Parts: sequence; structure tokens; C-alpha cells
Amino acid sequence: MGSFIWIPIAFLVIFTILSGVFIVKQQTAVLIETFGKFTSVRQSGIQFKIPFVQRIAARIGLKIQQLDVIIETKTLDDVFVKLKVSVQYVVIKEKVYDAYYKLEYPHEQITSYVFDVVRAEVPKMKLDDVFVKKDDIAIAVKSELQDAMLDYGFDIIKTLVTDIDPDAQVKEAMNRINASERQKTAAQFEGDAARILIVEKAKAEAESKRLQGQGIADQRREIARGLEESVDVLNNVGINSQEASALIVVTQHYDTLQSIGEETNSNLILLPNSPQAGSDMLNNMIASFTASNQIGEAMKEQNAKKGIVNKKRGNSNNS
Repeated sequence: MGSFIWIPIAFLVIFTILSGVFIVKQQTAVLIETFGKFTSVRQSGIQFKIPFVQRIAARIGLKIQQLDVIIETKTLDDVFVKLKVSVQYVVIKEKVYDAYYKLEYPHEQITSYVFDVVRAEVPKMKLDDVFVKKDDIAIAVKSELQDAMLDYGFDIIKTLVTDIDPDAQVKEAMNRINASERQKTAAQFEGDAARILIVEKAKAEAESKRLQGQGIADQRREIARGLEESVDVLNNVGINSQEASALIVVTQHYDTLQSIGEETNSNLILLPNSPQAGSDMLNNMIASFTASNQIGEAMKEQNAKKGIVNKKRGNSNNS
């Protein structure tokens, strides 16, 4: 009977001993209190405490934590905007006591500082500057938090402005402005392309005209050379230059009529084509060439007489 009495006592002793054993996980710190008073900080591993005398007051994580804070404020150009600021912080291992006993609600404390800094910095900037200088806002928040939270056992690793959300109407207006700017740029590029195309087309037409004129000049030069050879041949058989020229023109006239007759889709052209038309044309041409030669000879004689008179006047003036 006496042995059965010791069994519950043994279980009670074992339970008491086991209740004083606890395990602390990696990257965690445990605060121990003795009768409500802070005693020590226990790090990772197996630990012991006095049963019924000491207790675990808190388990503090030593990993990096992130707190997202959304703030609505107004910019310098009176645009309301929402900013999302992400604060990455960690409890300093050597200041676990301060992190637990000095601050009741650390998240609320950090949030208050973030609100204070953002609402002090953003109203100094225009909306476009808020997007450009978001890193400056993050640096200002970190600087303020670092100085304030260090005394409470918290180290601010980094602050990030992860989102900037203006009012929906403002975003729509910004999109319209951006679209208008892009359309303006596209129109400028299209205008430049059209201008370049016109210039290049004009250059090509000018080059084409130059080559065409050069071709016509070469063609006329060869025609003249051929006519010259034809006149020389006719002169050799006793036909003078005037008759030869008239004969060549009449021959070209009939060649033209032959070419028109061979074309089925040619336009209608009315030309004199009576039996005496060829002889009349030849006589008229000869008469025209003769009259032209007479007028030319008369003009040469007149110019020669004027030259002699002017020479005499010059000699008299010199004397």
C-alpha cells in the first residue's frame, strides 16, 4: 500500500521538472520573469526555468518583419493621392528588453511616424514630382524612424514607397495627356517622313528631267549630224542646200503620215494631202529658205556698213 502512495508523488516530481524545461526556436528570444519581475532573456536552444516561480513573459521574433502603411495626403498642386509605404524592421537582439517593455504597440508607433513624415514631405511636391522623388520620401521616412525607434530596440532595415495611387479622374487625365503627347510625336514623325519623301521625289524628278534633257540633246545632236550627212550626199549629186533641206522635210512629212496610218489607236489629225500638197510644200519651203537667206545677207551688209561708219567716226575723233 505504501508503494502506491509514492507513484503519484513521482509523477508530480517528474511533471514539475518537465514544466521547467522549454525550447526556444532559432531567431527567437524568450523573456523570463520571476514573480512578475524581469529576470533574463533566453536565446535559441533548450532552456530551464524554476517551476511555479518563473514564467515565460513573451516570445520575441528576431526575423525581419514588414509593416505596410497606406497614407492619403495632398500634393502641392492640390491632388489627393494614396501612398503605400512598406517598412522593414527587426528587433535588435541585444535590446529585446526595450522592444518588449518600452512599447506596448510597436506597429501603431511605427505607423504614426510614417504618417507624420509622409504628410510633411508630400505636400511640398507636385504630383509628377511624387512619382519621380519617391525614393526621397522613403529615405526621409527611414531617417525619422531610425532615430525614433532605435531607443525602443528596433532597427529600421529599409523603407519603400511601393505604390502611388492618385484619384481615378486624375489618372484618366494623366493618361489622356500622355496619349496626346504620343499622338503629337507620331504626327511630327509622320510629317518629317512625308517631307523627306517629297524632297526625295523632287530630287528624283529633277534628276529624271536632267537625264531626259540630256537624252533629247543627244538625240537632236545625232539628228543634226544625220541631216548634215544627208545634205552632203544630196550636194554631191547636184542638189543645193535649200532644195536638199526642203526634200528632207517633205520626206519626214510622208514618213509621219505613214506612221500615223500604221497606228490603229492614234488620234485623228487633219493634214493637207491633195496631189499637189507635196509640191506646194516643197515650193513654199524653198521660197522660205531663199527669203531667209536674202534677209540674212541684207542684215550682214547693213552691219558691215555700220561698222565702217563707226570706224571713220572714231578716227575723226582721234584726229
